[in-house]
Amino acid sequence: MSTGDKIEHKAEEAEGRIKKNLGDAGDDPEMEAEGRREILAAEAKQAGDKVKDVAEDVKDKGEDMVDKMRDRNR
Repeated sequence: MSTGDKIEHKAEEAEGRIKKNLGDAGDDPEMEAEGRREILAAEAKQAGDKVKDVAEDVKDKGEDMVDKMRDRNR
């Protein structure tokens, strides 16, 4: 996963937290709810980022194992 995407998703979460807190402080339930939705969406994206990172690590380790087995058989 690219670092730029991870930064963007963290920024989206921060923006949601700001809206949630402003809505809470200003007694604006709509803004607070919008902030909560943005937080959840950003957290879902971050979870996806982590899954992609783990999948990439598994793929890399699998390729390394295959390479080692090929080297042994030579």
